[in-house]
Amino acid sequence: MSTKHFATDIDKLVLDGLEALTLTNPDLLYYKKDRVIASKNHNSETSVAVVSGGGAGHEPAHAGFVGDGMLTAAASGWIFASPSVAQISRAIDAVAGSKGVLIIIKNYTGDIFNFSIAAEKARSKGIPAEVVVVADDVAVGRAKSGKVGRRGLAGTVLVHKVAGAVASNSISSLKEVVATAKEVADNLVTVGVSLNHVHVPGRKVEEENIIADDEAELGLGIHNEKGCIRLKPIPPLPALVSQMLDQLIDLNDSDRAYVDFSTAENVVLMVNNLGGLSPLELSAITTEVVTQLDGRGLRPVRLFAGTYMTSLDGPGFSITLLKAKSALLSYLDAPTKAVGFTPGSIVTGKAEWTSRMIESSVVPAPVAATNGQSKPKILDPEIFVSALSAACKKAIAAEPLITQYDTVVGDGDCGYTLKRVSEAVLEFVTAGKISPSVDTLMQLAETVESNMDGTSGAIYSVYVHALATAASTATGLMDQAAWGAAAADALKTLFNVTPARSGDRTLIDALAPFVDSLASGNGIVAAAEASKAGAEHTKGMVASLGRAVYVDAEGYDRVPDPGAVGVSELVAGLASVF
Repeated sequence: MSTKHFATDIDKLVLDGLEALTLTNPDLLYYKKDRVIASKNHNSETSVAVVSGGGAGHEPAHAGFVGDGMLTAAASGWIFASPSVAQISRAIDAVAGSKGVLIIIKNYTGDIFNFSIAAEKARSKGIPAEVVVVADDVAVGRAKSGKVGRRGLAGTVLVHKVAGAVASNSISSLKEVVATAKEVADNLVTVGVSLNHVHVPGRKVEEENIIADDEAELGLGIHNEKGCIRLKPIPPLPALVSQMLDQLIDLNDSDRAYVDFSTAENVVLMVNNLGGLSPLELSAITTEVVTQLDGRGLRPVRLFAGTYMTSLDGPGFSITLLKAKSALLSYLDAPTKAVGFTPGSIVTGKAEWTSRMIESSVVPAPVAATNGQSKPKILDPEIFVSALSAACKKAIAAEPLITQYDTVVGDGDCGYTLKRVSEAVLEFVTAGKISPSVDTLMQLAETVESNMDGTSGAIYSVYVHALATAASTATGLMDQAAWGAAAADALKTLFNVTPARSGDRTLIDALAPFVDSLASGNGIVAAAEASKAGAEHTKGMVASLGRAVYVDAEGYDRVPDPGAVGVSELVAGLASVF
């Protein structure tokens, strides 16, 4: 749980957040005293108004969904607190007219009371007003929810979208808008999961609201309520998604079987960020959910993935499914000017979407003409496989240490980058297709190039390609002296493309001593020791290249250069075979 915030005055935070909407959308009006956002384009005499709202802390819901084609107005309470009757009435009065108003409420006690009273006040003024309550949560089953019923969660956003699209058509009546909104609300299910509770800026952290590092909560609400199930340890993502989908669609679970998707004409999916996940992680979750749904025979035809209804900075996500008739799809696809709404996408069959994924492959190295003669044997495949396997395993084992070092003086990816390419090379050398010719070195260079990115990937790639080129002139089995000469030639090539030299605090500090020692005839074991010493010498050295130059100098004294350590681990593995 993060307890650090730039804005710690929560009342000002809410007011400024609402004001920001008028900066990003010139079609909005902001009634600051009442904390109401309204569309200034709405004609209350020709179109039905759609009003919603709730506590702040769920952004972009609800005010971020005000705009042509979606909500007409929204009232915002303080964080996690329902807006008052007076606020809601102001929102209704700002946009409602003779065509009437639909009021969409999430199923929370305060919202139900305040919005219902405001609806009654509107009727007393002669404004036709109807209410639709959204209760899409499945985590709290029938037995526990009792008279209170299910909570309203992210599925509410789909009700906003469809109702707003129907209401934007001037020929639609209030009765039609209400009927369509109810159809959506009645066919929604949502479940959420989070790695931790959230921290409200400026408030004291309560110990009971902290979830341990190895735990997650399934079935939590959006107001920092505790989840229904404590997961310990945190399941792998595929298992977690499977458990969530079971709660959403398993008809054998009589406590939660709210919607029968086996008879669905269409399935609509929303994967919602509760506020604290990176877009990258949410994308991975989305892929997993779509894949598992397809495997269950429930391919979604529309996909909404993004941040729709948050719980401040909640480190979690929710899955919403909508059983939809085809007529609803056009309303989901209709354009809107609401700045907070991320449009959905059309999902095709798995065969079609997988056809758009092109698997990259290693391009075979060009084979030089030999006039019909076989290529000379320059390496012993058995020793080559043994040495390279040992090197890769050593680097993989060192990943946590290298990552720890790179977290101090870099961006934390050095260990993973080296581990990833080591696993690819290990797969290459153990596949049983190693040739004694230079072709093997060419294929090794292509493997490194295809599986190692970043600056270090470029350096490794240049070096191994240059090593293959240098070795290609050999006419017989290469001994350690020949490998030393080839390594020295490759280092010269590398120096032509990088200014890095020993003393710059880079992987060169470990590579150059290894190559120099090997080329001097000291043998690979002594060369590996020289590499290790070079890597250790970088501790305390000031960086002049790479991301480490941006690091506080204190970090230089704490750890050696992670790239140099990676090289020394690789060559130590090579040397261990000899």
